[in-house]
Amino acid sequence: MPQTACSGTMFTTPSGFSPHLACAEPGEEEAPQEGPGPGPGACLSDGPPITSASLDTLIQNLVPTADYYPEKAYVFTFLLSARLFIPPPELLARVCEMCIKQQQLDQSPLDTAKVRKFGPKILQLLTEWTETFPSDFRDEKMVGHLKDIIHRIAPCDEAYWKTLNQVLQKLSQRLSLMSQGEESIVKVSLNASSDKLVAFKTKPPPIQKDILSICNDPYTLAQQLTHVELEHLSRIGPEEFVQAFVQKDPLDGTQPCFSDQKKKTSNLEAYVRWFNRLCYLVATEICMPAKKKQRAQVIEFFIDVARECFNIGNFNSLMAIISGMNMSPVSRLKKTWSKAKTAKFFILEHQMDPTGNFYNYRTALRGAAHRSQTANSNRERIVIPFFSLLIKDIYFLNEGCANRLPNGHVNFEKFVELARQVGEFMTWKQVECPFEEDRAILHYLHTAPIFSEDGLYLASYESESPENQVEKDRWKALRSNVLAKT
Repeated sequence: MPQTACSGTMFTTPSGFSPHLACAEPGEEEAPQEGPGPGPGACLSDGPPITSASLDTLIQNLVPTADYYPEKAYVFTFLLSARLFIPPPELLARVCEMCIKQQQLDQSPLDTAKVRKFGPKILQLLTEWTETFPSDFRDEKMVGHLKDIIHRIAPCDEAYWKTLNQVLQKLSQRLSLMSQGEESIVKVSLNASSDKLVAFKTKPPPIQKDILSICNDPYTLAQQLTHVELEHLSRIGPEEFVQAFVQKDPLDGTQPCFSDQKKKTSNLEAYVRWFNRLCYLVATEICMPAKKKQRAQVIEFFIDVARECFNIGNFNSLMAIISGMNMSPVSRLKKTWSKAKTAKFFILEHQMDPTGNFYNYRTALRGAAHRSQTANSNRERIVIPFFSLLIKDIYFLNEGCANRLPNGHVNFEKFVELARQVGEFMTWKQVECPFEEDRAILHYLHTAPIFSEDGLYLASYESESPENQVEKDRWKALRSNVLAKT
């Protein structure tokens, strides 16, 4: 069924994380930190991982020196989660202050040999930050801190100026693409919001295209759906997963770093809206034809499209199609379903069965992920997860584990698991779609009018008469309501 972005009511069973995450030893004291560099277990791939630490220690572990650079996994994990405790501009300001103090960048003359060892490492950190979390740099303070620290080290090596220009140029390109994506989201939302409630069987049918007149090849439509999915995935920043579920932690004495107005989850929400639109589009296409044979043909077509989505690794479109076909106005069309060949549909339903916390789907997803890791082409690298279930897993990870422990330490083990789940998603979203675009099909998917729930029920009752008094009364009310508007 269609999904909502962050509602707790859509979730049923905690999953996707280790139950011991919330059970870090709250009374355990942190080992003292001596000098710059990693604390105990900070290198996530070497030695035991950090389970908890003070925010100051975690920030210190992020700061590179002439002889130390944090593990890439640590950088991603901390930059992802730190925004729950400290705004990105303040975090970058503290990192720069530590660098200036430790490397004596406020002294004159600078120790050129020392700075040349330190310079590439701070540049690497800033590059990783701008590439992975470009939206942070929409704040002018972030760009100011970035320029300031590089200006301080640039006198020791002119190559740093060139690197600064390259970083800023790439950052500008990313931010421009993000802005264009957000503008297109608004346009698509406006186009998709016009719900044309037309009683197709109670007056001459309008000049209305249907999906089979636009595309009658299941594989081609599955490819175009994959285009839409990957386009949405490419726009979602990792920080949106953190900001989607931000709330006041009773063990955290600080205020949240961003209010509801400052949450940047528009891309994530747009993706959930796309899922819902595809559900309703499938149901609309099935309920719209006047003849039973045509409706059965559309059902069989979408079953084949769903199968091709499964083969491609596009599980989100697969689930949206199954959900649309299982909506009550569609499932009640018993005479129509009796004319359709549905054996393949039941196999696909089994693959996406929620039993055992979607055990079958998770098994198929692991298979697709393994194929992606060993793939030689983008075609084999495609993994598009059932997005609402991914959100559910992250929701329960967030709900089941405190951000801070009773001793005030950050529950870093929780954020390592969060980073693992989000990081896997980030790998999948970087795949370039290998299929050629068909603009006519893509335009139809985004703009074709769809029925509301009432419109679907009316079309369903017009196709196959109500079976009981409740349905008859509803049919009568819907007809009166819709015809009054047309």
